[in-house]
Amino acid sequence: MATAKPFVIPALATLLIGLAPSAPARADAPQANCTPGKPALPDDLRAWTSPTHFEAAGTVSALDHAVLPPGQAALVALRPTPDVSYALRPDEPGGTVSSGGMVAFDAPKAGTYRVMLNARAWLDVVRDGTAIASTHHEHGPACSGIGKMVDFPLPAGRSVIQLSGSGQPEIEIMVMPVP
Repeated sequence: MATAKPFVIPALATLLIGLAPSAPARADAPQANCTPGKPALPDDLRAWTSPTHFEAAGTVSALDHAVLPPGQAALVALRPTPDVSYALRPDEPGGTVSSGGMVAFDAPKAGTYRVMLNARAWLDVVRDGTAIASTHHEHGPACSGIGKMVDFPLPAGRSVIQLSGSGQPEIEIMVMPVP
């Protein structure tokens, strides 16, 4: 019986490991090769590093106290899922131990707007009682802290951003027009 040469098995293992798909990065996981405290952001995303703070609305009538200005990041305190009465039932409402809430967003003009989050949560944008279909999804820039970016075609005026199914009690969010 022939025996394998000692260097063949490690070389084969290295080749197979190199071919294995890598796991997707978690939105809330630190990324390798990042300088702590120095997110790598393009100029149009610089507001991400200095969020304002407010509480998410738990009802539609409370949305006037949870308005997110375009281009301004906010660290939003979410509510326990059972305490939220959404404008429209989310596709993924989350369980009794998850967090969620709503924020209002006033689009200054019709166009495509990008909603960015730092952590995992389901995201719906609602206008006049109807969910608006997203047109694009991607991760944020490496080392930015932005885990999810989703584009929506919005008319001018107020839309409701519904956040649901979060495992965290707060989430950072920012909305900006797509150039």
